[in-house]
Amino acid sequence: MSLVRVTQFSVSLDGFSTGEGQSLESPFGHAGSRLMDWFGATRLGRQVHDDDAPARRGIDDALVSSGWDGSVGVEIMGRGKFGPQTGPWTDDRWRGWWGDNPPFHTPVFVLTHHPRPPLEMEGGTTFHFVDGTPEDVLAQAREAAGGLDVRIGGGPSTVRQFLAAGLVNLMHVALVPIVLGRGVSLWEGLEGVEDGFDIETVHSPTSGVTHLLFQRKEG
Repeated sequence: MSLVRVTQFSVSLDGFSTGEGQSLESPFGHAGSRLMDWFGATRLGRQVHDDDAPARRGIDDALVSSGWDGSVGVEIMGRGKFGPQTGPWTDDRWRGWWGDNPPFHTPVFVLTHHPRPPLEMEGGTTFHFVDGTPEDVLAQAREAAGGLDVRIGGGPSTVRQFLAAGLVNLMHVALVPIVLGRGVSLWEGLEGVEDGFDIETVHSPTSGVTHLLFQRKEG
């Protein structure tokens, strides 16, 4: 069976994976770009941000590349990762943060209590807006993935739901050396979640990020 993965998911030293006050201008709220600056310096980060500056090689780049090696067939994300709107859809013109050709190049299932018709983008990305439990949505995603892995892309509330349900097999958390003080926690309500995983760490001396690699224990 395909694996359920979380890749290059950033968290601050005090456990927040996004700041307070998300808006169209500030996808990560008051955190600004600080949670993702390390990612922006990698090859994929340069590509996503259409940045021609030379990419920084090393452990950060290697771990990001391993999460985008063609083994993922579907992404699942929360509505907050797709855009800043909440409640009923009042403006269907919003097509995500990533422009006309998002970096996923797979089906993407967006969790929302307000389903709407699929949104087909360039490059093979189609956003499907679905409501359901983590188990129900994962079953849909696996069917669409064609035997490939499923990525839980965020935000933190969505990752937390799948962790709480015991559905995540592999997870790469990037512990960024900043303190946000407030925002949305990745770990809230997940006391003892580490007991279900073997965990290895590796530190990047260039960015200061500590990468935590979680692999679900067998049995």
